[in-house]
Amino acid sequence: MTTPPTLAPATDNAAAGDGTVLQADGVTMRFGGLTAVRGVDLTVNTGEIVGLIGPNGAGKTTFFNCLTGLYVPTEGTVSYRGTRLSRKPHLVTQAGIARTFQNIRLFANMTVLENVLVGRHTRTKEGLWSALLRGPGFKKAERGSEERAMELLEFTGLAHKRDHLARNLPYGEQRKLEIARALASEPGLLLLDEPTAGMNPQETRATQDLVLAIRAQGTAVLVIEHDMRFIFNLCDRVAVLVQGQKLVEGTADVVQADERVIAAYLGTPVDDTPTAADPDTPATGAAAAESAESGDTP
Repeated sequence: MTTPPTLAPATDNAAAGDGTVLQADGVTMRFGGLTAVRGVDLTVNTGEIVGLIGPNGAGKTTFFNCLTGLYVPTEGTVSYRGTRLSRKPHLVTQAGIARTFQNIRLFANMTVLENVLVGRHTRTKEGLWSALLRGPGFKKAERGSEERAMELLEFTGLAHKRDHLARNLPYGEQRKLEIARALASEPGLLLLDEPTAGMNPQETRATQDLVLAIRAQGTAVLVIEHDMRFIFNLCDRVAVLVQGQKLVEGTADVVQADERVIAAYLGTPVDDTPTAADPDTPATGAAAAESAESGDTP
């Protein structure tokens, strides 16, 4: 397993600093009579990796969309480094939050390098006339963006495929390219929506190493994932959403031991969950519940 190379720290984004990076207070999202997210509070601090888990339909991606401006929350507020965020996605990105998507959203007919360069647009200060006239300032900014994009491709292990079309990359490398493009905006907080979906165990381990390397460079991470082993090995804290509400939040040990989490994944009432004293109880914790949900034998 190869550890990603060290990435030179970004200079365009705000300094990492100490304290809270993301503060979500009472976030609620209603679609007509349906409440998809109800009163969710969540914080992400500098240097943290926080996991967000829950059964299908729990409201995880909807909550992500509220954080990034794709949805305007019906109630509640979202702040980044103490400043309330705009309701426009490009301004959220400019503020310092970047994301990937559950379904890959690359520019399929653009090269790997061009995809990453697209992510640089919020950090490029040259305007329309500069681009049309292509003066010295524009050329300098263009060179700087390409250098930064190549650093990110080295960091994610894709530099040797800089001229390949994105659609020709294997699935795992397309996921890496999405992360590289998100990092191109120099975020202080990176949101990853199911980054290991569809990956084999080797690709999953490589993604775990990559996320740890991103954190080591000073970027906080909030990640949605269904792979319990990945989440519990990776995250400092884990929050569980069930039916749009936060059920519990804490360390991996706290979450795995919570009977309400097990019940939520198994779809059974808490009272029906076998206790640790039951000699017929197989495995306990959310990881066991995930195995039962997928049909695996603990």
